[in-house]
Amino acid sequence: MNNKQILPSPCFVCEESLLEANLQLLEHIQNETGVKILLALKGFAMHSTFDICKKYLKGCCASGLNEAILAYEEFGSEVHTYSPAFKDNEFDKIAQISNHIVFNSHAQYDTFKDRLLSNNSVGLRINPQFSSVEVDLYNPCGINSRLGIVKNNFKAYSIDNIDGLHFHALCEQNVDALEGVLNKFIQNFGEYFKDLKWVNFGGGHHITRADYDVKRLIEVLKDFKEKYPHLDVYMEPGEAIGWQTGYLESTVLDIVENDMQIAILDTSAEAHMPDTLAMPYKADIRDASSDPKEKQYMYRLAGNTCLAGDIIGDYSFDKPLEIGDKIILEDMIHYTMVKTTTFNGINLPSIAIKRKDGTMNLIKDFGYEDYKMRLS
Repeated sequence: MNNKQILPSPCFVCEESLLEANLQLLEHIQNETGVKILLALKGFAMHSTFDICKKYLKGCCASGLNEAILAYEEFGSEVHTYSPAFKDNEFDKIAQISNHIVFNSHAQYDTFKDRLLSNNSVGLRINPQFSSVEVDLYNPCGINSRLGIVKNNFKAYSIDNIDGLHFHALCEQNVDALEGVLNKFIQNFGEYFKDLKWVNFGGGHHITRADYDVKRLIEVLKDFKEKYPHLDVYMEPGEAIGWQTGYLESTVLDIVENDMQIAILDTSAEAHMPDTLAMPYKADIRDASSDPKEKQYMYRLAGNTCLAGDIIGDYSFDKPLEIGDKIILEDMIHYTMVKTTTFNGINLPSIAIKRKDGTMNLIKDFGYEDYKMRLS
């Protein structure tokens, strides 16, 4: 498919050049610091891009069996698997294909320790009890969090058979947030570092965002490595890989009037970009203003499900919208494809890649069978 051909609508379009630019920045950080960066599949799992990703990254981190299999079969390299609670009937397969296995509790480790294999490096997830994440839904170290072992519950004797400690305390944050967490991590668990082989600083590092302080990150990582040269250090961003690497193209199906103009699109906030409702945040739209009063023509953009609250937001445009117009929602490659649903029978958006030469490759088109197969 060339760039003049019409893509199905709606369609996620990942731009190869933008993805590779993110990956090159992450590779630079690895080269400067010796830290190993993994792809967090929960944020970005577009495996049609893995041939590009694995040129730059050391492997993937998975949050259960299905992600681990995807990493093993499609990415290769290192597979690091963590779960809040492993299932008995899945664990043996996870052990077969995982290089690192991280347990969320001492009880989980005690349950599965005798089924670990020689290829498994074993870790525990700890909760440093420090986080500056402002949205509770996305705060892994919030009050009463189920994720990780807090210091008061950490059993020192268990470290004898543990290779590493893992934390995840950030969400879309800059390096200053990591510094705060690291200080607490060292304060609470630094006494065990001498007996470990590795530590994992988790995800939530917004490294590829334009205002991220990459220079300071390199300094922080180098400083840690100098203090603890025997430790391998891992980071596992997901959003940073897919950040600003593409868009969701949709179409205006109808425009209705109810004290305002409401444009109904062939996409859905609820089914295709749920974080816009959950966080919430307002997606940027190409050639439109998120300020409904800035430009001359104001519209509410709405999804094509029967959910009353399936609303993308109010925007303004330089000219009136018409049925059939294309609406391009920016930065829709991370935490979208991995969260889409077929709620209300709405089609999943197609998936395409815009190559560096401008060529469009349609990777996947979805239809009725994809909806049906999820139901009984």
